[in-house]
This record gives sequence, C-alpha cells and structure tokens, in this order.
Amino acid sequence: MDKPVLLTKDGITKLERELDELRTVRRAEVAERIKYAKDFGDISENAEYEEAKNEQGMVEGRILVLENMLRNVVVIEEGGSAGVIGVGSIVELQDEFGKQSFTIVGPAEVDVANGRISLESPVGKALLGHKVGDEVEVQSPAGERKVKISKIR
Repeated sequence: MDKPVLLTKDGITKLERELDELRTVRRAEVAERIKYAKDFGDISENAEYEEAKNEQGMVEGRILVLENMLRNVVVIEEGGSAGVIGVGSIVELQDEFGKQSFTIVGPAEVDVANGRISLESPVGKALLGHKVGDEVEVQSPAGERKVKISKIR
C-alpha cells in the first residue's frame, strides 16, 4: 500500500514540471548519449556508454518516484485557519538569535535552504496550531530553545 504524499498545489505543479522535463527532455538527451557512445564500438569497455546507461537508470528511477508521488498525492490546503499556524503558513519567529521566517510544508516539499520546513520536523510540529504572540519550545540541533511567533501569513 502506497503512503499518501502531502503536497500544496504549488508543490504538485513543481513535481509535474519536473516529471515533464524528465520525460520530454532528459530521456531524449540520455538516449542520444547512449547512441553516441555505442558508435565508439565495443561497449564492454566503454566508460561513456556505462556512464550514459547509469544516468538513464537514474532518470527512469526519478520518473517512477515522481509518478508514484503524484499518484498518491493528497492536496493540503495552504495556511492555517484565522491566524493559526498550519501547512502553508509563512511564520516569522523571534528568538535570542534574531528573526527567522519559515514556510510550513509537507515532507515532499522541504527546502531548508529556502526556508521551507516540514510539518513533520521538530520545529514544524512545535509550531502547528499556535498563534501570533505564543512562545513555543522548539527542538533544534543545538538543543531546545524558546521562540516567539511574531507574524503569520
């Protein structure tokens, strides 16, 4: 049984674009590399051919993963209800280190470098259901710390 994949509408669009790119562009590029490598003759000792075949396997594997994710997608509504943190909420936090801003997303959309954290992460779990002004204890790699919720969008 496949596990549901929680995604926002933007997340679904992003995965659909990636899948389309892999199917239409990357497959053709890899097939062309394989064809080119075969033209060198003996493929048993052809590093270019081996590399192209490995890349083909990675592309096909990613296509299967994306197809499975999209087949099992559960759309999550963005934003919490009336000032309450939920999936899709953009949350501004204040702590002793200054201000930080995060968007709470499903696990498949995590991009920590761009401030997109999972609702299943320790910080995401701690923030869900809270309101502006609440002080929340969050677990971080450096240990437990208190943050104050200063803004929710």
